[in-house]
Amino acid sequence: MPLPFDLQIDRGPAVGLILLQTDELIEFELGKLFLELGVRVYQNRIPCMPEVRPETLILMAETMTERAAMLPREAGIRSIAYGCTSGATILGEDKVTTLIQAAHPSVEVTNPLSALKAACRALGVRKLGIVSPYVAEVSEALNAAITRAGIEISEYGSFEQAEDQTVARIAPGSVLDAITAIGSGDCDAVFASCTALRAMENVPEAERRLNKPVLCSNQVLGWHMLRLAGINAPVADCGRLFDYGLGG
Repeated sequence: MPLPFDLQIDRGPAVGLILLQTDELIEFELGKLFLELGVRVYQNRIPCMPEVRPETLILMAETMTERAAMLPREAGIRSIAYGCTSGATILGEDKVTTLIQAAHPSVEVTNPLSALKAACRALGVRKLGIVSPYVAEVSEALNAAITRAGIEISEYGSFEQAEDQTVARIAPGSVLDAITAIGSGDCDAVFASCTALRAMENVPEAERRLNKPVLCSNQVLGWHMLRLAGINAPVADCGRLFDYGLGG
């Protein structure tokens, strides 16, 4: 027999995430963050090559709009992120936004590079130390993009790896040591780049050691997604950044 039912829509805020086919970390790290705040996250993966090089990263532009279109339009998504620091650097932040908004015209768009710039503005960071996992040609492009934003790179170091799977397996202790070494220099904050690098779990301890803000790709991306979605709640154990809104 047919059963009667009522319709009810009382969903909370939602965000969207386009992550790499090869990423093994961002869902876990941001999933915990969004769950704690009661934020729904809709995700889709984008095809990518295992090697992180300019010529492979640029290929993601071909399917960006298609992947964004698979995020549900009627789910109340307030912001959408492309979860790749190096990809946003090589493709260009404006191009990433254009490709995603072709599928979701009215939704705010971000990526780790744009999120980093917003975080530096909020924190008043003028000198930044960089921990990178990338090969030189990708690191140099990222450093140039940061410098063009008016942020001086005062310290820099890289693990010089080309494959996401290798980056995802760099031990958290090694990441913490790198952050501490780079962050001990003359910088206002230190940034550990790459959504596959296990840096977010190290933020509280690194900030305790350095007594300055510590940033990383997944952390700044999650913060920016929330702030663009109008969610300004502080979050414990995610670093000083979460005490700030977009205006500082």
